[in-house]
Amino acid sequence: MAKNVFGGDLLVCSADPLTGFFRTGRCETCGEDTGMHTVCAEMTAEFLVFSKQAGNDLSTPVPAYRFPGLQPGDRWCLCLPRWLEALEAGVAPKLALKATHISAIEHIPMEVLLEYALDAEDYVPDPPMED
Repeated sequence: MAKNVFGGDLLVCSADPLTGFFRTGRCETCGEDTGMHTVCAEMTAEFLVFSKQAGNDLSTPVPAYRFPGLQPGDRWCLCLPRWLEALEAGVAPKLALKATHISAIEHIPMEVLLEYALDAEDYVPDPPMED
């Protein structure tokens, strides 16, 4: 099973609407996932407007792809680069870190992940290593 940023099993991000590169509900990834759908984000109105303006309309339903369109409060496996763009623009949505793929820590510092976390209440950082 894939791991989350805390090293635990990757939890389901959303089953309704069904998300993920593989549409399993989890933010799992592989080499073919060039968009890196690895961060489990809780949608906000501000982010949905930002994403639409950036060319990725996540709020309009697309029945042909069984995509219902996202609403504020829905969780979705976002492309990591889009989340970073939103962070830079000041509209990054909060993240469910237990459902965010471990590979995200290669691109987003843990301090930033924790700042945007919805579920880091029981996170205990590793103690610093002694010399």
